[in-house]
Amino acid sequence: MIFGLLKDIKPGEYRVICTPAEVRSIVAAGHTVLAQRDCGKAAGFPDEKYVEAGAEIVETMEEIYARADMVAKVKELELCEFDLIRENQIILCCLHPAGNPPEVDAVLKSKCIAFTAEDSHRYGSPNCEAAGKVGALFGLESMLTINGGKGKYVGGFAGAPAMNVLILGGGVVGENALKVLYALGANCTVMDINIGVLRRLSTQYPGISTMMSSKENIAAILPNMDLVLNCVKWPKHRKDFLIDKEMLKTMEPGSVLVDISNDNPGAIESSRPTAHENPRYVVNGVVHYCVDNIPSATAQSTSQAYAAVMLPFILSILNDGVVETCVRDGYWRRSLTAYKGFLTHEETSGIQGRPWVRPEELLGIADRPDLDCAPPATTTRSDNFYPKSAWAGIRTDKP
Repeated sequence: MIFGLLKDIKPGEYRVICTPAEVRSIVAAGHTVLAQRDCGKAAGFPDEKYVEAGAEIVETMEEIYARADMVAKVKELELCEFDLIRENQIILCCLHPAGNPPEVDAVLKSKCIAFTAEDSHRYGSPNCEAAGKVGALFGLESMLTINGGKGKYVGGFAGAPAMNVLILGGGVVGENALKVLYALGANCTVMDINIGVLRRLSTQYPGISTMMSSKENIAAILPNMDLVLNCVKWPKHRKDFLIDKEMLKTMEPGSVLVDISNDNPGAIESSRPTAHENPRYVVNGVVHYCVDNIPSATAQSTSQAYAAVMLPFILSILNDGVVETCVRDGYWRRSLTAYKGFLTHEETSGIQGRPWVRPEELLGIADRPDLDCAPPATTTRSDNFYPKSAWAGIRTDKP
């Protein structure tokens, strides 16, 4: 198959989904790799390294889309790409489809086969680890007086107390933020809805405080917090907030809120996506850092970690086809977003009110004894199904 490696064009995005190391593996497996010029340059991977790995350098994304059987990049599709997608072409990137109706329209219209990479990770994405660690550092940077913060140092000085930090969510993102701030001497409080998570973190990080996550508990301690990091993946169907704008008024001016999750809508009422070029704004005296692609700030390290995780997924599709890939790994299957004009992503159906069909049914693999299972990617559910007559008999041959 022909694999097309795109250059990400989202403003402030510098990562690449395959480094030359992964390209070498794909070529060794017998496939052709087309790499868009400078696709990895910003992350420290020049074109000559891709050529040495066996890739052909292609000038434009238009040529990639025209020639490749499978196309991949890190972030979501941009408007200028919508009309380039071809029928039966395989698309792999972080589509975030539930919050992006125009993108879903384009994917369905094209009758391509689209996977949303953020739902494919059995052990959590390296991007989540990076978001937590780097997000914590940006929170400390935002606290600096020169950036509008109150000027409090994370671990304190002799005669000056350490920073009080609230981390919402103790998952992969939250724990990695905790690792950085705990190591630097901050007074950390972690909130989560899972008592098991809080119990484990209390044991692993002696001296931290833990609380069950609720709006009431947050409101009670928010006035004493200097830095808040939101690491909660907020269900998109919810209309309430963990922190609303009025609650910000209880914090000292110059306090900092970093919305790492940055869902739309999300858990923070005052949050709106920003870019690396202009990352901060102030609401009710609180400095907000809301860049929605934080891991891109460490593009080389994040690209290396992310590419290594994505390579088995990519090779499975290239070597064995979409159907066998969806049988082999339930996490890969649940990331299937659209298949030849049919929506296969439950969260998108629930949020956007579109009909959908379960991938297992559409692909005719529900009764396979070797079918790997995985939990749903989110808590959003939908019983808005296509009638079986709409998709019965669809070809599921290896593309």
